[in-house]
Amino acid sequence: MPGMRLGRVLSMPFVAQNFERLLGTPGFSEQLLKNHFALYQGYVNNTNTLIGKLDALSRDKKLDTPECSELQRRLGWEFNGMRLHELYFGNISKVPVPVPTGLKDKLSKQYGSWDAFVADFKAVGKMRGIGWAVMIWEPVSREFFNIWINEHNEGHFAGCKPLLVMDAFEHAFMTDYGIKRADYIESFFKAIDWKAVEARLV
Repeated sequence: MPGMRLGRVLSMPFVAQNFERLLGTPGFSEQLLKNHFALYQGYVNNTNTLIGKLDALSRDKKLDTPECSELQRRLGWEFNGMRLHELYFGNISKVPVPVPTGLKDKLSKQYGSWDAFVADFKAVGKMRGIGWAVMIWEPVSREFFNIWINEHNEGHFAGCKPLLVMDAFEHAFMTDYGIKRADYIESFFKAIDWKAVEARLV
């Protein structure tokens, strides 16, 4: 349709959430967390900037240009970087939150035991490379999967819900742990807000 917009115009820009409540979380230094929060803010800002640029190209009828194509590709990377960080910070708690019995039973049944599920998730998180370890819920088969998302935009399972999200980029741990990713993963598991994880099943 002539003059049709791409639908990228937002009534309000995305606003970074405040996760300073996590300062003081055991295993995560203040410097590490503040640096990480700043990085997350960058994804929010870049998402808003790209949406604005794409909308301008839409208004100028330049949707079929190489510039528009490349900005469109970049938008997925920045947007997912924003959302994955929100899920990651959102499933961390300064005070340990036990695994709800219902969720623990479901995971134990599928993986054979709770320890087997934990070992499987940690193994994904220890994979070489940069990315994310994510436990997802696949609503058709009604199964849980521990998956690796490379960068921010490669490896997502279509139609699935991310439940437990762990950042496995170096910026998430090197300030405190150097190259000892396994030690970071242990600290992460001690800081998981399992109620928040379970709530994402709804």
